[in-house]
Amino acid sequence: MREGRRKLGIGILLYIGIVSGWGSSAYSNEQKQHPDPKPESGKVFLYTAKKFGVPILKASIKIENGSSDQGKPLYQIYANIESFDYLKFLFRMNNRFHSTVEAETLFPLRYVKRINQEGLLAKKKNYLQTFIFDYPNKKVITEKQEGKERKEIPLSSEIYDPLSMFAKYYFKEELHPGKDVQMSIFDGVKLRQMVFSSKKGEVRSKIFGNVEAMCLESSTSFSSFEDREGIIRIWYTMDGKKIPILIELDLPIGNVQFELESVERS
Repeated sequence: MREGRRKLGIGILLYIGIVSGWGSSAYSNEQKQHPDPKPESGKVFLYTAKKFGVPILKASIKIENGSSDQGKPLYQIYANIESFDYLKFLFRMNNRFHSTVEAETLFPLRYVKRINQEGLLAKKKNYLQTFIFDYPNKKVITEKQEGKERKEIPLSSEIYDPLSMFAKYYFKEELHPGKDVQMSIFDGVKLRQMVFSSKKGEVRSKIFGNVEAMCLESSTSFSSFEDREGIIRIWYTMDGKKIPILIELDLPIGNVQFELESVERS
């Protein structure tokens, strides 16, 4: 029983790190009779994750403008995942992610993971890992623990880290009901080829009430559960603002929901 609970904790922490940055535009042609406003930077999305209705984690996604040394426009995407204080005995987590993305192409340039977690339900991990995306030379350079571990990984076209994928679909791509979306995600653990199906529905939001939304759904394997299959569903508003209001994870031994609590200016 204890091993099962520990695996559940590990699975939640790992997969949240993967999916917390994903987003996509979510509207159909029938919603676009008038020009939609473009998504904005300078925003922070705040979430609470619940298990059996009990809050277990708080998360945030922040989008900011930036520029390179040469003055080239960039986006800076940040995601933080933290455990609530009353759960520290079971697991303590303060994981942070940061992606630097070209504003024009929305290709990732640099992705940083700061993992700091331990507890009864989670294996102790404390490390810093950096990924440099070298598209001209078709490789990703990874450095762990301040350059002590360095690797080069062959890079195929259009591979994104989780947060640069969020930027790509939040700022640029459109999604239509009934159309599949293919994604290649590299998070430092493995390359994940995923296909999301899309459908319209209605979601009860804590801050917006009942809203029309688009759902992206995909099955994927979980390395923490011996590669057993699970399901992820991501819901977005269909009002042109592309707000990711709900994320549902059907894990092999339990379900977790991330509900949007507020949207703020950074």
